[in-house]
Amino acid sequence: MMRYETSTKIYLGEESTYAGILRLVAAAQASKAPMSRLADRYAMVFLAATLALAGAAWLWSGDAIRAVAVLVVATPCPLILAVPVALVSGLSRAAKHGILIKGGAALETLARVRSLVIDKTGTLTHGRAKIVSMNVISDLPRDEVLRFAASLDQASKHIIAQAIVDEARNKGLELVTPSDVVETPGEGIEGYVEGRRVIIGGLRFVAQNVNASPIRPDRAPGAVAVAVAIDGKLAGVLTLADELRAGTERLLHDLRALGIGRIVLATGDRRDVAEGVAAGLSFDAVRWELSPDQKTLVVLSERKNGPVMMIGDGVNDAPALAAADLGMAMGARGSAASAEAADVVLLVDQLDRVLPAVRIARRSRFIALESVYAGIGLSILGMIAAALGFITPVQGALLQEVIDVAVILNALRSLYGEIKI
Repeated sequence: MMRYETSTKIYLGEESTYAGILRLVAAAQASKAPMSRLADRYAMVFLAATLALAGAAWLWSGDAIRAVAVLVVATPCPLILAVPVALVSGLSRAAKHGILIKGGAALETLARVRSLVIDKTGTLTHGRAKIVSMNVISDLPRDEVLRFAASLDQASKHIIAQAIVDEARNKGLELVTPSDVVETPGEGIEGYVEGRRVIIGGLRFVAQNVNASPIRPDRAPGAVAVAVAIDGKLAGVLTLADELRAGTERLLHDLRALGIGRIVLATGDRRDVAEGVAAGLSFDAVRWELSPDQKTLVVLSERKNGPVMMIGDGVNDAPALAAADLGMAMGARGSAASAEAADVVLLVDQLDRVLPAVRIARRSRFIALESVYAGIGLSILGMIAAALGFITPVQGALLQEVIDVAVILNALRSLYGEIKI
């Protein structure tokens, strides 16, 4: 008789998902983009230049009204308001696409990345095993072999067993409760399903239990083969693999078109697995069998090519995400540690969201600079006109308001416009 045990884990308030989101929001609110800090410094320069021009106009013309007109028309709002408005608009735009960017500093860095280091499992791939082929040896139908295997695997918590169960349920197969189940950790599981003895596990484990010759299936690097035996005879071999995300090569091509000149695959998997996944993809380098510390060193070594973005999802990726100029985490299925360490979190399990993230960041940065240059240029022209006596203080006040409104409206363009997904 099967015995199922369950356990309950108590989560403290500060460990909850909600609390984690609040911390991300607080970090976004507290951060200030380098561009905003630069704008604050230039605002002081603008103030000094305004006072100098007003004083010169007074001394040159002897008319204090001209000095007043210069002071009235001068507006540092393009520096002080345009940058944060454009960047916050970009943050809001990204959030609508399921991209959480933690503040203006992260947005600005994202706009400047030139190198990319990307993890494999759960990032470049889906991070979960899936049946890619099934070789049936017995007279039973394919679905019947899968049904027997999945029925027994319901008693196992192994990730491969759960993948087989999910596949059977997706096919609508009716599973039954197994009995007399015995599981050998790391090897396989055996028991009875509808009165028939079923064994599932590694190739060697199953072959030894049914006195069969060693099984040598043909499988791709990184794939896992699971043998199924029914009533002492080999019934079939299931091949499972963590599949590459669709459109990966197109994604890499588009990232290069956006100016990311170097892309490196960094994984903790074996060399044959890494090279098998990278085959046919346009990586500049592939690094395998990396520990978390070694992944961090890969990120740091890529800085010679420009600002580095690291994309990952697991706990092992957290140090590299924190070390990169811009860390991006797959937050939908990834670990909480990677989401905390990253500067950008993809809230949907879609790697292609990297593209709109980069496009939104670059567009927001461009609009911010455009607003600053145009606003300051108009203000300087107005100040010169006021110093020469062409603008009165009242006209200067009206012109100043017009410039401020125009700059803010232009910065709000970051919220709109077509962004290719």
